[in-house]
Formats: sequence, structure tokens, C-alpha cells
Amino acid sequence: MSQSLISDLLTVFKFTSIASSFFLVGALLAISFLTLDVKGKVAHTNFELRKLAAISSLIWMFSNLLFIVFTLANILNTSISDVVQPNVLRSFLVQIPLGQYLFTQLLLSILISLIVPRFNSIGTGTFLLLATLLAIVIPVFQSHSASSGSHSMAIGSLVIHVIALALWVGGVFALASLTPEKRIHAVPRFSVLALWAAIAVVISGSANAFVRLDFRAAWNSSYAYLVIAKIFLTATLIGFGYLHRKNLQNLSEIKGSKFRQLILTEVVIMTVTLAIGSLLASSQPPVRDSNLDVNRALSIVGVDMPPAPNLSRILLGYEPNALMIGLLILAVALYVKGVMVLTKRGDKWPVGRTISFAIGISAVDFATSGGLGLYANFSFSWHMVAHMTLGMIAPIAIVLGAPITLALRTLPQGRNSEERGVRGTLLSVLHSRYSSIIVNPVGALVIFDGSLFLLYFTSLFGKLMNNHAGHLFMNIHFLLAGFLFFHVIIGIDPNPKRPPFLVRIVTLLAAMSIHAFFSVALMSSSTLIDSGHFASLQTPWVGDLLADQNKGGAIGWAMGEIPILIALIATFIMWTRDDAREARRIDRSVERMAAMGQPDELAQYNKYLQELADRERRSGN
Repeated sequence: MSQSLISDLLTVFKFTSIASSFFLVGALLAISFLTLDVKGKVAHTNFELRKLAAISSLIWMFSNLLFIVFTLANILNTSISDVVQPNVLRSFLVQIPLGQYLFTQLLLSILISLIVPRFNSIGTGTFLLLATLLAIVIPVFQSHSASSGSHSMAIGSLVIHVIALALWVGGVFALASLTPEKRIHAVPRFSVLALWAAIAVVISGSANAFVRLDFRAAWNSSYAYLVIAKIFLTATLIGFGYLHRKNLQNLSEIKGSKFRQLILTEVVIMTVTLAIGSLLASSQPPVRDSNLDVNRALSIVGVDMPPAPNLSRILLGYEPNALMIGLLILAVALYVKGVMVLTKRGDKWPVGRTISFAIGISAVDFATSGGLGLYANFSFSWHMVAHMTLGMIAPIAIVLGAPITLALRTLPQGRNSEERGVRGTLLSVLHSRYSSIIVNPVGALVIFDGSLFLLYFTSLFGKLMNNHAGHLFMNIHFLLAGFLFFHVIIGIDPNPKRPPFLVRIVTLLAAMSIHAFFSVALMSSSTLIDSGHFASLQTPWVGDLLADQNKGGAIGWAMGEIPILIALIATFIMWTRDDAREARRIDRSVERMAAMGQPDELAQYNKYLQELADRERRSGN
């Protein structure tokens, strides 16, 4: 088989992988969100759609397998028979970063293809949808964007671009396969989702192109022509989306043949767009490469080595992490939307909660994209400051913003008497067996403090710091672990198994002790724990790496104990107020009973004891 044929087949399997995965996303989206469910279960009328999802998952799995084989053959410039040798294939999948990402995607696609044919609950469908989106974006972290400068911006924007495109394109594929009766329920919901997805596609795509491309060299390349064609087709698709929204008020139009023709035309254009995207993914773009060899930091971290930190550089510096920014924008948009829904309904949402949520989001942005997030890449001590901000400070503010309460009050409910709806799905998650484990004080404490030892006192820390996906995973873990812990302790959101105040105080004291032990262990450590990551950066303003690591332990102790102490004081105040409320409740009950001429509970109990004593005295006589 010639190398040109291998290259062509590589593009073909890339296209089939993308198209089948997008159709799988659309089918799962339609089953779990767009069409009606039956009390949280997949409706029998959606079994045919589930079968299409199963077929798509199998095509996706085999496409991923063949794509790995042809990718390796293309890299090694050899035949397929040489590539499929066990030792060659194993080395690529286990030792080479690109192979590791593709192998992870393949394993996830195998797992998904095993579950899809037999899932029955909407919760499982939602989980499969999220897992599919995760599997789709995994190779992005090893894409051409990873070799460009500002790779936090490049990779993050590409991840957002792919996810938004998968939801948008997959949703249109799903609409084309629905019956007119199902389409009536699906189109209004998908129209809102498609609008936000289209906005995300345009913004993320523009940001990615701006960061990666050398525009002076790009205009005379075939890559530029493909980009222009994709832009034109995307604009056409947005026009079709406008026509969809225009017909939303007319149910007969949605059920009619003209609407179906509109969707089928849109499917054809999207298929061509995906084919162009496959060609772009298989081509090396003319990147901005003039500064890629300036220093080691750029090749390892993805940004130039910053000057020595000072107050102004920490407060005013900014190196955008597009994926974290996208997640924060989504969180803010959903929160603001919830407040607007309540206001339109005539209900009030406390301003203090909104301010607290905004402070938490700002702290997360500062610790990931701000000056703090920038310097956290180059020094362990600054990394620990960012860690404490993400795990201790930001979660408290977000928890006090009560996002779960806001969601439960504003999320859409079932569209008929049998549908559980989005709100019902969230409630089922909150009351699930898994949730009952992690909201238990012991479970929350293990995740919050136990993960520190697993992360920092094993080789895991060095491995995660050496790649963008690992760094992103750490940041999200710190934030979610902190949110979970403080939700259990001081949260005002509903908790099906809220522990007594005494248990919360004991948990806080335990967390304080464990955190102190962890910090002291870091302060007294005589070996580096980063597997050579910070040494490889050769940061000029960090002299002694071990001293910087010990300093990080001291920072972790100070910044960790203070928020826990504040939470402890807040718990005492909440306990006192709860006792005061209970006392007032008892007093009101006594007053009501007295007004009705009835004795209070204490008087009844004393009378009961007196009757027992009289009975014993009479029996003794």
C-alpha cells in the first residue's frame, strides 16, 4: 500500500470517526434531553434512536482503531503489516503521548459501545453523552495546537470548538432522524442549545485561528482555502438556524415536509463541513513559529518565561486559559439566566449570594488565567498559592452563592405529567447512592484532604504538571473537592443527608489536623516531588528548588488553616442561630397551645411522670 493511499485512508477514517461520534452525540442528546422521557426512563418510542446510537458507537470504535493503525503507518512511513506487530503497536500506545491519547479515546469508545445498546435511564444517557464528548476531545490535547505558542489558549479554544460543534452538528443529525411528532418537542429545546453552540463555535474558532495561524503565510496556502470554505459553510448553517427559530411558532411548519427538507439540506452542508474539518485536522497549519525556540518554558509550559514576580505582575498579569474561561463563562451565564428567570417570575434572589458567586468565579479566573495562574506554572510556591485559592477560597464563595438551589428553582420541569425533566434529573443525581457517599463528612474529607497525599507524595504530581490535560485536571479537581467539602460543612444548598453541627465541627478539626500534617511533611521534605518538572524549566528567579518547595508547604499551611478556621467559626454561628430558631419555634408552639387552653409539652410530660408515681404508690399500698 502506497504512502499516498495510507494518507488518504487516514483522512477517510478521521472523517468517519468524527461523523459517527457526532451522530452518537446527537442521538444521546435527543434521548436524554430533546425528546420526552417516561419518569426518568428511555421512552419505548426512542428505542429505534438508541439502536442508531449503538450502530454509531460501533462505527466510531472501529474508525478509532483503524485511525490509530494508519496514523502510526503514516508516522513511520511504513506498511500496515509492519505497524500491526504487537511490539510496535504497544510501544506507540504506551510510550508515545499521541498514542496514549488515541488509545485512551479508543478504550472510552469501546466502553461506550458496550453500554449504549442496553441503557434505559436518562441519567445513564446523560453520563454516556458526557463520556462521549470527553472521548472526542481527548486527542485535541495532542493536536497541532499543542505545538503552538500560548497553547493554553490554543488547546482550550479548540476543545470548546469541538464540543460546541459536536452538540450543534449532532443535534441536527438527530433532528433529521426524528419523526414529526417527536420533532415538535425537540426543536424548541434544540434551538436554544444550537444558538449558544453556534456562538461558541464562531468565537472559539476565531480565537484558535488568531493564536495559531501565521496569517501572512496562510493566505497563499491550501490550508487557508479550506478555512475560508469552512467559515462560509458555518455562516450558511447559522442562516439555517435562523430559519429554524423563525418556524418555531408554527407547529404545522415543524411537522411539515418543508421543515424536514430544511434539516436534510443542513445535514448535507454539515457533512461537507465535517469533511473539511477532517482535512484540516490532517494538515499542518502555517503556525506562528517565530518564537517557539526562545526558551525551554515555551516548549514545556506553552508560554514564555515571565520576569520575576512582583505585586503588580501578579495582580495585572494575564495568560488566558481558554478552556477554564469557557467553563467560567458557562457557569456565569447559567447563574445569570437563573436569576433572570426568578426575577421575571416575581421572585427575589438575595444579592449577597450573587456577589459571593461572582467573587468565587473571579478567584478561579485569577488562579488559572490571571497572574497567579501564570506564575503557578514556574514555581512550586506559587503553584501552592493557586492551589489554595482554587481549593479553599473560591469554593467557599461559590458555595455561599447557592448555585444548586438556584438551579432547582429555575431548571425546566417535565413537559408533560410523565416526563421527569432536567430538574428531576438533577434531583435524582442529588439523591443517588453515589451522592450519599460523597456528601457524607467522611467521604468529603477523604476527597478533600486524602487526595493531597495521593497527588503530591506519588509520581502523579510530576506527570500531571508535564501536560496541559493533567494541569487542567488538577485545577478542576481542586475546585470540585473544595466545593464538595464546604458544601457539606457550611453549604446552604439542599443536602439530603446534612450532618449535625457537632459532626461538622469534628470534621473541620480533622481537616485542619490532616492539612497541617500534609504541610509540615512538605516543609520538612528533603527531596523534590515534581519528578524534575520545575528543574526542566530552568526558572531564573527560582534559586533553590527544594527551598521553594518547603516554602510552598508553609504557604499551604497558612492559606489552608485560615479558611478552615473561618468555616469553623461560621459553623458555630450557624449552630447558634439554628438553636435560637428552634427555641423560638418551641416558644411559639407553647404560646399557641396556651392560647387554646392546652398545656405545653413540658407540662404534659411532668403530669405523665406524676401519674406514674401515683400509680406506683397505689400499687404499693
